Amino acid sequence: MPVDNIDRVLVGDCIELMQSLPEASVDMVFADPPYNLQLGGDLLRPDNSKVDAVDDDWDKFGDPSESVGASFALYDKFTRAWLAAARRALKPEGTLWVIGSYHNIFRIGTALQDQGFWLLNDIVWRKSNPMPNFRGKRFTNAHETLIWAARDKAAKRYTFNYDSMKELNEGTQMRSDWLLPLCTGGERLKGEDGKKAHPTQKPESLLFRCIMAASNPGDVILDPFFGTGTTGAVARRLGRRFIGLERDPDYAAIARKRIAQIEPLAAEDVTPKPSKRAEPRIPFGVLIEAGLLQPGTVLSDQSGRLHARVRADGTLSASNAMGDHRGSIHQVGAALQGAPACNGWTFWHIDVAGSRRPIDHLRQQVRSGL
Repeated sequence: MPVDNIDRVLVGDCIELMQSLPEASVDMVFADPPYNLQLGGDLLRPDNSKVDAVDDDWDKFGDPSESVGASFALYDKFTRAWLAAARRALKPEGTLWVIGSYHNIFRIGTALQDQGFWLLNDIVWRKSNPMPNFRGKRFTNAHETLIWAARDKAAKRYTFNYDSMKELNEGTQMRSDWLLPLCTGGERLKGEDGKKAHPTQKPESLLFRCIMAASNPGDVILDPFFGTGTTGAVARRLGRRFIGLERDPDYAAIARKRIAQIEPLAAEDVTPKPSKRAEPRIPFGVLIEAGLLQPGTVLSDQSGRLHARVRADGTLSASNAMGDHRGSIHQVGAALQGAPACNGWTFWHIDVAGSRRPIDHLRQQVRSGL
C-alpha cells in the first residue's frame, strides 16, 4: 500500500479512487452508502415545523418524475460498482461492513451475494433514542441493519475478536442486536451556522464496536463514504490506519480537522484479547511433568460428587455403577456423567486453599511461563 494513501482523506469519486488502490491492500471496509430514501416531499412535525431530513443530492438516484423502478435500477448499478471496487481492494481474509435502512439494505444484500461475498452476520443497530414517526402511519423506525461479510466463502482466517467482544458484553457472547444511541449532543458536529454538519453522522460507539470486532492494531480500514470522518476518528484512536474517500470537499475538510485532534491510545490498551483458540496447546500430561499435579491426586467435579485419580501417563481412572473407566480428562468426565462429550479442563477441579478450582487454571500457569 503506498504510504501516500494511508491516514488520508481522498476527495473524488469513490469507485474511481478504490480502483486506483493496490489490489488486496486493505484489511477491512466500512461503508455507509447513500440510502436512496426517495423522499417525496417535506417531512413535517405535528406542529408543521419541518424535519431536517436527508434531502441532499448525493442521496438521489434518477429524476424524481421518473418511475421508482428507474431509480432502483440506477441505485443497483451504483451499488454493484462500488462493491466490486471494494472487493478488489480487500485482502483475501478481509471483511466488509455495510449499513443501511429498509430502503436499501435488502438490495445491497442481494448485490453482496451476487458478487461472491459470504455473509457472516446481519447486525440490528437498535437506536435507544430514535426519531418518532411524526405522521403516525407506520411503526417508529427504530433500527438500522449492518451486514458483515467475508470477501468470499473460502475465507477461513478473517479477523473476529470474539473474546474481546465477549468481554465488552460482561463475559457473555455478544449478540447480533446492538442497543446504541444516535449521534447527538457534543458528538454531533455542527457547521458555522449551528446546524448539523452532516445529516447522517454515525455514532462513534457503533464504529468502535465494528472496528474492535473485525480488525487489529495497524490494520488498514477503508471507508468509501467517509463523510465527516467517524471511521477515521475511531480508527486513529484505536491504533488502526484508515483511508477515507469522500466526494464533497467540505465534508473532507471537516473530517481532516476532526481526525487531527484525535490522540491515539497506547498500543497495549487497544490490542484485542487473544483468542483461546490461538493459545498454545497444552496436553494434560504437561501438568504432571511440570510438577503441578502429582500422580495419585484425586480430582473432583465442581459439586464434589464425582472423582477420578491422576495417573503418571496423563490419564485418569475412575469407577462408578457403570464400571471402571480410564482415559483422558475428557473421556473419563464424559463417561462418569453418561454424556457424549465433556470439557475436562473446566469439569475437573482440585482443592486450592480450601476452595475448588478448575484444573484449567494450572494450564494457564503453564502458558504464562512459555
